[in-house]
Amino acid sequence: MNSLKQWLQKTPYAAYSYSYPHKTAYRKLSPPFALQDVWQSENREALFLYLHVPFCEMRCGFCNLFTTVRHDDEMEKPYLAALEIQARQVREAIAPAQFAGLAIGGGTPTFLSAAGLHRLFDIAEEIMGARPLDIPVSVETSPLTATPEKLQILKSRGANRISIGVQSFVESEVRAGGRAQKTDDVLAALNAIRDANFSTLNIDLILGLPGQTTESLQVSLYAALQFRPEEIFLYPLYVRPLTGLGKRAQNGKIEVENLARRDLYRAGRDFLLENGYHQISLRQFQKTLPPRGHPPALPLTKGKGECGPVYCCQQDGMIGLGAGARSYSSTLHYSGEYAVGATGVREILHNYMARPAVSFDYADYGFQLNEEEQKRRYIIQSLGHVEGLNFVAYADYFGSEAMAEFPQLRELEELGLMQNDGTGLRPTSAGLENADVIGPWLASHQVRSQMETFALR
Repeated sequence: MNSLKQWLQKTPYAAYSYSYPHKTAYRKLSPPFALQDVWQSENREALFLYLHVPFCEMRCGFCNLFTTVRHDDEMEKPYLAALEIQARQVREAIAPAQFAGLAIGGGTPTFLSAAGLHRLFDIAEEIMGARPLDIPVSVETSPLTATPEKLQILKSRGANRISIGVQSFVESEVRAGGRAQKTDDVLAALNAIRDANFSTLNIDLILGLPGQTTESLQVSLYAALQFRPEEIFLYPLYVRPLTGLGKRAQNGKIEVENLARRDLYRAGRDFLLENGYHQISLRQFQKTLPPRGHPPALPLTKGKGECGPVYCCQQDGMIGLGAGARSYSSTLHYSGEYAVGATGVREILHNYMARPAVSFDYADYGFQLNEEEQKRRYIIQSLGHVEGLNFVAYADYFGSEAMAEFPQLRELEELGLMQNDGTGLRPTSAGLENADVIGPWLASHQVRSQMETFALR
C-alpha cells in the first residue's frame, strides 16, 4: 500500500467512500446464496429497510445513480408489482425481523403517482413489517415532483425527513451541470415542504459545478438558509464515466479543478459552521442534534430508542428492495447488477420486472466480506464520521485491537488527520476534508482491483 501522503498529493476526491466495498467491486456470485442462509445467523432486531425507485423526470449531467428517465406511465405498475413480489419473498427469508429505519430513494420516489406512493408504503408496512409511524423515515424528492399532494401523502404515511436535491440556486450553474431547473420551482417546492411541517428538511448542494465561484456558492447557501433546513449536504462534484458531464469531459468540453472544489468546500463548510451548523461528515451538516429516538445518520452505539431499536451502520444489516438497491449482511453485500448508461439501466429494469416469481429468494451478484473486509468496512465508515473509531466498540465487536491490526492508521495521526485520545481515533477538520481519500486508501487490494476492472455499461 502506498503511503497516505502520496495519495493526498494526487487529489482529495478519489471516490465517494460512505459505503464499503463500493458497488463497482461487486461481481457475479457462483453459486448464488439463498437469502435464508445469508440472514439466519444475523442479528435482525434493528435492520434498515431501503426501497429504490429508479425513475426520474430528467437525467442530470452529474448523475451515475441507477435510474432512468421514464415517460411511459405503464412502467410504474409492473415495477411496483415486481417490488411487491420481491418483498414477500425477502420477508419470508429474513423472518423474524424488526426494522429501525426506512429510506425511500432513487431516482425520484415522488415521480410516482399518488397511488404508487401509497403502494410503496403498503409494501414497507404490510408486507415487510416496518412501522413508518414509529421509526425514522426519509424520502428523496425533486423540485418538480415535491407537490403539496404528494408531500401530504408522505406526511400521512410517516415520513419525517425530506431530502431534496437542489444542487444550486443559480440557474446558470445547474444548467451547466446538465439539469433543466428553474429557481422558482425550487422555491415553490421548499415552501411546500416547510408548509407540510416535516421535522427534518435536508437540502443537497453540489460543489464544483462549471462556473461556480465561492461568491455564487454563498448565494446558494444564503438561499438555502431562508428555509431553515435541519440538514445540508455539500457534495463535491465527481465527473464519472457515461454521465452527461463525463461525456463532455471526455470530449474536452469540461474540466473540473480539484483546487476549486477544495476552496468551495472550505468556504461552504466555514459558512455553515458560522451559521450554527455542526459538521457530521465530509458532506453532512446538521443544524441541531437529532431528537431523542431519532439517531444521527451514522450512530456508533447500540441500544433502544424511544421509538424502537436504534440502527448502527457498522453493525446492523440493511435490506434493499427494488432494481438497483443494495443489501448488507455482515458477510455478504448484494444487489442487482449496476449500470449508468440508458441501455444498460433499461435492460436491467426489464429483467427485474420479468423475473419469475420464485427467483427473488437468492443473491447472485455482490461481494463476500471475510473478517478482514468486515474490519476495514467498520474502520472506514467510522473514520468518515465526526465520532470516529471507538477502540472499545471495535474490540467488543471483533475481539481485537484496531491499531494493532492496522498499523497504517498511525499515519493518519502523523499527518494531523486524526486525533488519538486513547479511547479512539477522531477526525480533525483536515481528516473530514480528506475522507474521500482516506476511505479508498484503506480499501483492500481485492476491492481496489475489482473496482478498477469493473466494466461499466
